[in-house]
Amino acid sequence: MSEELEQQLFNTPAGSQWKEIGVRNHHGICVPLFSLHTEQSTGIGEYLDLIPLIGWCQEVGMDVIQLLPLNDTGLGTSPYSALSATALNPVHLSLSQLPDIDKIAHYREKLAQMRYWNSTSRVKYNIVRELKNSFLRDYFAHFFPEISESSEYQNFLLHNKWLKPYALFKAIKEQQEWRPWEEWPIPLKSPSEGGYQDLLVEFANSIHFHEFSQYLCYNQLEKVKKTATDAHILLKGDIPILISRDSADVWHYRHYFLLHLSAGAPPDMYTRDGQNWGFPIYDWEELEKSDFSWWHERLELASRLYHLYRIDHIVGFFRLWAIAPGKTAKEGSFIPPDENQWIPHGRKIMEMMLRSAPILPIGEDLGLVPPEVKKCLTELGICGTRVMRWERHWETDGKFIPPSEYPPASMTTVSTHDLDTLQLWWRHFPKEARLYSEFKEWPYKPFLSNERLQEILRESHHSGSLFHINLLQEYLALYPELISHNPADERINIPGKILARNWTYRFRPTVEELIKHIPLKEAVKKILN
Repeated sequence: MSEELEQQLFNTPAGSQWKEIGVRNHHGICVPLFSLHTEQSTGIGEYLDLIPLIGWCQEVGMDVIQLLPLNDTGLGTSPYSALSATALNPVHLSLSQLPDIDKIAHYREKLAQMRYWNSTSRVKYNIVRELKNSFLRDYFAHFFPEISESSEYQNFLLHNKWLKPYALFKAIKEQQEWRPWEEWPIPLKSPSEGGYQDLLVEFANSIHFHEFSQYLCYNQLEKVKKTATDAHILLKGDIPILISRDSADVWHYRHYFLLHLSAGAPPDMYTRDGQNWGFPIYDWEELEKSDFSWWHERLELASRLYHLYRIDHIVGFFRLWAIAPGKTAKEGSFIPPDENQWIPHGRKIMEMMLRSAPILPIGEDLGLVPPEVKKCLTELGICGTRVMRWERHWETDGKFIPPSEYPPASMTTVSTHDLDTLQLWWRHFPKEARLYSEFKEWPYKPFLSNERLQEILRESHHSGSLFHINLLQEYLALYPELISHNPADERINIPGKILARNWTYRFRPTVEELIKHIPLKEAVKKILN
């Protein structure tokens, strides 16, 4: 990389973050943790399942593993609708690696039975969650008294102020059979200061269980980060912009949210009626009164777990589509309402985020994003995202932009968790595939051949961007034995639709099979070189 580009990025507000990771090409894979399974997993991807992947990335010449959000989703499955902005999802605990697990004789047999649920083609959340929760409660009964006395555990409680309200919220949720907090009796829904202290006593045992679960989760993910750091691999987390209305944060810090408004998206070429996501909107004025302490804590915690992070729907920090009660998504309006305020408003928040954590953010700036927002992100030193199929000269002839022309402060990808994989895109959008073939001077064919797939992947890793990250299944698709017979099964999520199959995608091979697959390894090395 040129010294000029290095200096340019070092002189932005994100300069210290760039110095930390280096201004050079970074290549990686995006992996939904729930989609992994090793021979030791119990029905869903687990934190420590990432460790063998770190070695694989090192071997093929990649240095980034991007994850989807890992926050506790309660009984839900969408990683973008969390019960907490800071708590990790206990469903991903590597049970076989818990401290002193071998001391209980019957655990080995119990874990072996639970491994049956690795063999289903899609993740069975309800069953797996129930089995793991039951196992953890038994483990808690045996080991909490001893572990809770350790200085490490006491330090964890001391340095995580978010733990208490989260653990209490979850304890009440269980007692209330998971009803939304807005339907709880008043003493639980809106406790007084004295009432809150009484609840901490009343629910003490459940609170201990949820704090203990978080201690175990953080320990495992911090171990993954340390392994990655030692191997010079960057872990990239994901910070969803919004949080579920029915979450510990909204319940406990409701003055930080405008609960009478709902976030969404205005009508566009994809959704004529707009979208209402049902998430509450931040009261930025109120957040600023406490110097954005809620965001500081969230980002500081992320920096303990990751080296980089994706900022979901980054344009929403500049202006967010807000829908009033009883109104349709079409009838929403932007906050702030004055478009002259969008850039100063967003810049202030972005600068706060850069000050809050020493890790580099990468913005998800897809869809209808005002050019001024992209310009502001470039000035701040924050990368945007370039999805190759969407990078076209839309204002003129609609032709594809050569990836070599993408700006350095960006991340190139061929697809996202919300899109068709390359093979599906080629099949579902023949007009676009034909145009892409013309752009590449290829004879058009209705199915994407292995050779063409490899070429597109290679181009994504040799674009003008500094970051090149693709979904793992895009590489697996080079070998039919590593993917489903039906390419539609390789899609992770169809946004805007509540489908049972969303977020249940599972990689066909185990991690052990994947890392031993020599042709895949060689193909990835070839793509990168």
